Amino acid sequence: MTITKDKVVSINYTLKDADGNELDSSKNTEPLEYLHGNGQLIPGLEMQLEGKTKGEKLSAVVEPKDAYGEYDEKLVIEVPRTQFDAETQIEVGMQFQADTAGGPTIVKVTKITDDKITVDANHDLAGKTLYFDVEIMDIRDAKP
Repeated sequence: MTITKDKVVSINYTLKDADGNELDSSKNTEPLEYLHGNGQLIPGLEMQLEGKTKGEKLSAVVEPKDAYGEYDEKLVIEVPRTQFDAETQIEVGMQFQADTAGGPTIVKVTKITDDKITVDANHDLAGKTLYFDVEIMDIRDAKP
């Protein structure tokens, strides 16, 4: 059986950045299971898995445009401190859900001054080329 749209696929993977640093892996957990062709994986990895069979191993390089997008400076915003609850201790690295015109999104605090808090709505992996080592563990038909 090959990987095609609407097949349930189980993979073991390791994700690294351009410097070879491991960012994520399924090696000490259960394989990642997803429904192929339904947007549950980043598009660039899903495209490279298309047509593969159980037991195959591959190294996949995924460019930012096919992963989490290019880094967008317009998604880095200075917000008046008064927009935050005065009781909340704000620290660099904290994440919050923010309501935006496009709906709720997660933002990360990147800078704090006396009167402004800078937040970044880019995904942590935006603008990065991703390097995957993948082993296809199983492929099956989906059940209703």
